[in-house]
Amino acid sequence: MSLLEIEGLEVRHEGNPIVAGLDLTVEPGEALGLAGESGCGKTTTALAIMKLLPPALEPSGTITLRPPGVEEPVRIDRRTERGMNLVRWRHVSLVFQGAMNALDPVQRVDRQILEAIKLHEPRAGKLGGRIQELLETVGLSRAHGRAYPHQLSGGQRQRAMIALALACRPALVIADEPTTALDVIMQAQVLDLLERLRAELGLALILISHDLAVLAEACDRLAVMYAGRIVESGPAAQVFGAPQHPYTKKLLDSLPVIGGARGIAEPIPGTPPDPAEVVEGCPFRPRCPLAADVCVEPPALREISPGRLAACHFA
Repeated sequence: MSLLEIEGLEVRHEGNPIVAGLDLTVEPGEALGLAGESGCGKTTTALAIMKLLPPALEPSGTITLRPPGVEEPVRIDRRTERGMNLVRWRHVSLVFQGAMNALDPVQRVDRQILEAIKLHEPRAGKLGGRIQELLETVGLSRAHGRAYPHQLSGGQRQRAMIALALACRPALVIADEPTTALDVIMQAQVLDLLERLRAELGLALILISHDLAVLAEACDRLAVMYAGRIVESGPAAQVFGAPQHPYTKKLLDSLPVIGGARGIAEPIPGTPPDPAEVVEGCPFRPRCPLAADVCVEPPALREISPGRLAACHFA
């Protein structure tokens, strides 16, 4: 049984689809990479899983979580806010994009971790040792825990955010662009940290990024989103090595190649569609180099080989 199963997720704003009929599964202990340009619905999907969407957005569909040790599946889509307080951080947690904005600026880091633990374990005794262990797990010291977020560097804040996400030992961690605004050295350290924690703690991980190369290195499976839909998914090495959807190919072509010919990487022409814009057929058609008459018919996400799915007539 899948740890997380999403069926027919739709998120609308004023009737316009931001996420359109998304189906997704995450297996226990798996690392799933969710890729796509800004505006493709990745963060909205993460917030829908956590049920943190603002009231203006209208979600529908089913989101089922099956945490280990819990007899009945957790239907997140049916939970009230009070019911979600028992699920967030305990069974599923989120490493927010931009730790400086996610951490409380007037609370010390260790106090914020303590608050998360106390919410789910109100009878827990002294937690100083557990908090120090969490900080050490992500490469921080007791002194870092006593600091306010503004006193930490960007990489240290990101590590503190990861420690907070691990505070209640969840089965699933969602990391939304965890390396945003970090230098390349710190990006590598944060990604190595997530990979090590997943191996040591048996976590399942959803890693969100626009960088397919990063996801291919850190994840078991990739899912590529465009216009609120999954357009391709499969084992990371296969999707990265032999992409089947033109959008996936364009994402890879836009990355610089180390050791390759010098020059500016080829960008994807145009921009992702506005949710209010009606595009007949394939949503990538206006930007696709393979666009043909058949593309006025919406392509279904179909299996093209064992474990490989693509939503393209030419896949």
